[in-house]
Parts: sequence; structure tokens; C-alpha cells
Amino acid sequence: MLNPLASINTMFYNLGFFARTLRGVGYFIRHSQASFRILVMQILFTFVYAMGISTLLALAIGAAVNIIGVPFLTMLNQQQLIYTLLIIIITRELGPLLTAFIVIARSATAIATEIAGMVISHEVEAYISVGVDPIEHLAVPRLLGVTISLILLNIYFSIFGLAGSYIVTQIISSTPMDFYFTSLLQQLTIQDILLSIIKSIAFGAIISISAVIYGFSVERASTEVPVAGLRAVSGAFALCIMVNVLLSVLYYVILT
Repeated sequence: MLNPLASINTMFYNLGFFARTLRGVGYFIRHSQASFRILVMQILFTFVYAMGISTLLALAIGAAVNIIGVPFLTMLNQQQLIYTLLIIIITRELGPLLTAFIVIARSATAIATEIAGMVISHEVEAYISVGVDPIEHLAVPRLLGVTISLILLNIYFSIFGLAGSYIVTQIISSTPMDFYFTSLLQQLTIQDILLSIIKSIAFGAIISISAVIYGFSVERASTEVPVAGLRAVSGAFALCIMVNVLLSVLYYVILT
């Protein structure tokens, strides 16, 4: 049975850790040239190395929306709605969430296990002993790296998802390229773009902070390292899904 008091303490600890990490962002930007390499490597691993799987998934989603949606909407004589569906599914909803899932599967595990290994090997204690703040040196560049990568990966996913749907559109019916992309841009609003970016920022913060917290939570046994990785993945998955639902509901409540 879960202990309510322990759950509340954990929640406040996580919020405090997040606030402490955010406070370290300004110092990192101004002074932490030594940690800049960690930021660059994090973006390289999280964004650049994930572009391949993101391309495949985006093209598949865009194709699936057209293959399923076009015949159904044609029967209803509502073919123009396919562009609205593409924006809703790829840009507003699935794009941010699926890219978050990709990052969770790849980066959350890597960050949690890497930091857990550093704790086990007393490397974090060594940082503290020489006056280096482990949060500013380890947590902040990962927060920035994962968040920036998720924003870029989300944009990349949307572009390829919409481009992939155009390829399938050409197979089903010959739609001029200018008409297709003009129709998409007419349905794309500033609110859609802002919601997509806000989701990416929220997911990036959740994934990176969850991974860092679970990495720091290990104690002495090396067997705790893979457990920290698994807990980081499951925790980030659950939080991202809940936040995605919350932001989508707020979006529809505000605009309707």
C-alpha cells in the first residue's frame, strides 16, 4: 500500500529539484563553458541520432492518415477535412507525444543509468568535493539538451509527416503540390504551433528531470542502476501522457 505522506514528500522533493534546476539555467548560460560539451552531446544523441526512426514513424503516420481518412471522407463528400485531420493528428497531438516517446525510450534510460553509474562510482561526490555543483554541471545541460532536442524533433516529425502524406496523396489521387500545401497552411494556426511547442517544452522538462532524479536516487549497489533506468522510463511515460491530456483539454476548453 502506498504511503500518502511519502508520496507527498516525493512530490515536493521533485518540484524542489525541478525549481533548483531551473534556477541553475541562468548560471549555466553565463558561466558553464565546461558543461557546454555535455549540452552539445545531449542534443547530438537525443535529436540527431533519433532523426532516422522519427522519419520512418512520421512518414508511416502521415501515410496512415491519408489511407484511412481519404476514402472515408470521400464517402461523406468532405475531402477537404483531410487537411484539418493531418494538422490535428500530426502537428497538434501525435507529433509531440510520439517524439516524446522516442526520446523516453532512448534518452531517459541513458541519462538515468549514466548518472546512477556516476553516483555508484562516487564521481558525483568528487564533483562536490572540488566545489562543482552536480545539478548545474549534470542536470541543467541535460534539461536544456533534451528540451531543445524535443522541439527540433517535433518540428522535424511534423514536416516529414505532412510530406509523407503528400506522397500517399499522389498515389490515391493526383493532387497538385501547391494546392496540397496551401490547403495545409490554411488549416494550420498559430495556436496549433504554440500548443505543439508548449507540449515539447513540457515533455522535455519531464523526461530530463525524471531521468536525472531517478539517476541520483541510487545508493550503493550496482544492481540499482538498471532499476533507475526502468523507473525513469515508466515515470516519464506516465507523466507525459497525463500532461498531454491536460494540455489538450485546456486547449479545447479555451478555444471553445
